[in-house]
Amino acid sequence: MKRKSLQGNACPVARTLDLIGDWWSLLIIRDALEGIRRFSDFQKSLDIAKNILSARLKALVEQGILQTVPAADGCAYKEYALTERGKALQTVIVALSQWGGEFMYAPGESGSVMVDAQNRQPIRKLELLAEDGRKLRGDEVATRLGVAH
Repeated sequence: MKRKSLQGNACPVARTLDLIGDWWSLLIIRDALEGIRRFSDFQKSLDIAKNILSARLKALVEQGILQTVPAADGCAYKEYALTERGKALQTVIVALSQWGGEFMYAPGESGSVMVDAQNRQPIRKLELLAEDGRKLRGDEVATRLGVAH
């Protein structure tokens, strides 16, 4: 079955999921945020088939999330580097990690935790803040039609 495109949808969540909504793409972005840049390193980290990885990397480059750059060591290989657009997805990855850490593990079960790279302490839970700085509960957030930023 062919996947329906959400590209023209009025909802930014739908458009974003159309762009990066499959799990492999999000895991590639997660690994790139951790510093992985080479095809073989993505493959080793994700245990993903070469054809699937190749297709996802190609799509992420086409979508402006990653860019190919010469290898840092000067060899003939290319590496994949996050663009500014790709780096901006870090908040999404942190939010998914925090949600998963809270709801996807049994009590006492070990899992990874995102930490501040400088002091190695867990990142404070992301919060929804109003423009004036007020902390918002989920029932205080609504959607309206408007001009995207």
